[in-house]
Amino acid sequence: FTMNMYLFVYDLMQFCGHSWIFTNMIIRFMTFGKDSLADTFHSIGLVMRLCQLLSVLEILHILIGIDKSRLLPRVLQITERIIVLFVVINSQEEVQGKYVVCVLFFLWNLLDVVRYTYNMLARMGIYYLPLTWLNFSLCIPLYPLSVLAKGFAICVSLPYFESFGTYSIKLPFPFTFSIYFPYVLKMYLLVLFAGMCFIIRNIFSERMAHIGKGNIKNKRS
Repeated sequence: FTMNMYLFVYDLMQFCGHSWIFTNMIIRFMTFGKDSLADTFHSIGLVMRLCQLLSVLEILHILIGIDKSRLLPRVLQITERIIVLFVVINSQEEVQGKYVVCVLFFLWNLLDVVRYTYNMLARMGIYYLPLTWLNFSLCIPLYPLSVLAKGFAICVSLPYFESFGTYSIKLPFPFTFSIYFPYVLKMYLLVLFAGMCFIIRNIFSERMAHIGKGNIKNKRS
């Protein structure tokens, strides 16, 4: 009961954070139109970073056994966001004003608002079939779109990493070892799209399992 209450509070905190971001983005767009897109990161970036840092706890939840989700897909999804948000976007001010950042944040928060709503109700043993269907179906089209947005954000950032030399390391003599960070990002793009195939397969398997489970629970109720 204690662990279930803790998970409920965690989901509630994430729901409040992502709901605030999502609502803020919609209101700003309705008020300022396209002008609000370039200022998205400066307006909601802090809350977005806090929510993503907090999501690292989900890996710990799985490791200690209080969350029965699969570890590897969750690690991949959280790692993707951490790398793109903190390493790519946060480190390059020129990238922060690109429209792709707004698109990426919109996709992330739309998915998370639905997911944490479903999780909160599930902690209380409440399963609504429409919400269950939405939670495990919405990610099928939106997750690949978010991966494409991540890839585009990385591609947009490459010229800035090349010109500023951010995170590139060149050791002095007598060492000849160096790390050219744009090459690291290009290799990560391959990992990103390879991981997408694995995660999509996991999404389909979870959808089959949970929608069937939701049907059974609704019939019993």
